[in-house]
Amino acid sequence: MKLTVVGGGSTYTPELIDGFARLRDTLPLTELVLVDPDAGRLELVGGLARRIFARQGHPGTITTTGDLDAGVEGADAVLLQLRVGGQAARQRDESWPLECGCVGQETTGAGGLAKALRTVPVVLDIAERVRRTNPDAWIIDFTNPVGIVTRALLQAGHKAVGLCNVAIGFQRKFARLLDVAPAEVHLGHVGLNHLSWETSVRLGGPTGEDVLPRLLTEHGDAIAADLHLPRPLLDRLGVVPSYYLRYFYAHDVVVDELRTGPSRAEKVAAMERELLELYADPALDEKPELLSQRGGAFYSEAAVDLAAALLGRGGSPLQVVNARNDGTLPFLPDDAVVEVQAEVGPEGARPLAVPALDPLYAGLVQHVTAYEDLALRAALEGGRDRVFAALLAHPLIGQYDQAETLTDLLLSHNQEHLPWA
Repeated sequence: MKLTVVGGGSTYTPELIDGFARLRDTLPLTELVLVDPDAGRLELVGGLARRIFARQGHPGTITTTGDLDAGVEGADAVLLQLRVGGQAARQRDESWPLECGCVGQETTGAGGLAKALRTVPVVLDIAERVRRTNPDAWIIDFTNPVGIVTRALLQAGHKAVGLCNVAIGFQRKFARLLDVAPAEVHLGHVGLNHLSWETSVRLGGPTGEDVLPRLLTEHGDAIAADLHLPRPLLDRLGVVPSYYLRYFYAHDVVVDELRTGPSRAEKVAAMERELLELYADPALDEKPELLSQRGGAFYSEAAVDLAAALLGRGGSPLQVVNARNDGTLPFLPDDAVVEVQAEVGPEGARPLAVPALDPLYAGLVQHVTAYEDLALRAALEGGRDRVFAALLAHPLIGQYDQAETLTDLLLSHNQEHLPWA
């Protein structure tokens, strides 16, 4: 079995490699190809990846290349984890929205739109090259903004499923609090990518006992602290929102924080420099502890589980993924992409039915879905007016003067990545 990682020079990659090595019975790879245009990073990451495989006794081979077409040829699955513009673009995404009093973040708001505009055309080009070389390959998208990117892939007819680590992070956290195995925890996870809520936590499967009320009663303080949200809010909602809902529920507080401290991009860039120095050590043959601070917790387990299920090699039959709506949330278009529990197998991902969503959440989901539709149009067709429309539609912006200024800022900071700008 051959799997290709596009963006294989990412400092994330050793986390993925560690999962492939530990879970080789679930996903028996014979060849893993890391593709990246940055030869220097690829050499460091590829060297560590081979040492991790060797230490853990994995028999598969690891190949590195800057040639995308050669890298994806014959692959059973292609995993996308790229960042167009690198951390420098992320730093800008997190900075210029603050000039208008709007949150600066790489996956939502104006910064998230900028990332979508840069990313969607590149991902679609990669996917077309995968299809020409190997039309049967599955594409697993971990590239943000996952919902918009996955929707672009599906609308273009690609065999694609989107993946995020938010749900598996909650599953593992709740399992620890309940002192049960993670496989026993079934999440009532519903919403969009980076706009989701845990509306139930059932033990043993979709019809098991819902222990979410007990979790909130006994561990509400710890859960709220992790989310940086007040405990009384969780008690009033009766659900657990993803961390990304903080940008909506505490927008102005977050803006004040972002204006006074170093950006996440600055922290990550510094961490990446240190990680690459560690990766260069020929004696290092395991993922370093520092990598746990980089983000993407449990990413490797989620990726292995999804790839195994799509390729018919086992894996969990039920997984939280980003897939086509097709009536799952009846108030959204069928071609919207939702993040919910789904049955996953060689035919793809089929979302499970979900209970009716409370208007408190459904309204926001519908609002952001409309923004995502406009964002995708802007990414595919370009044009200042389309960018303005997407910004005006976003619930974190919504005022015409802010949308006008943010449009100018977005285009000025992204001209090198937007040929039409």
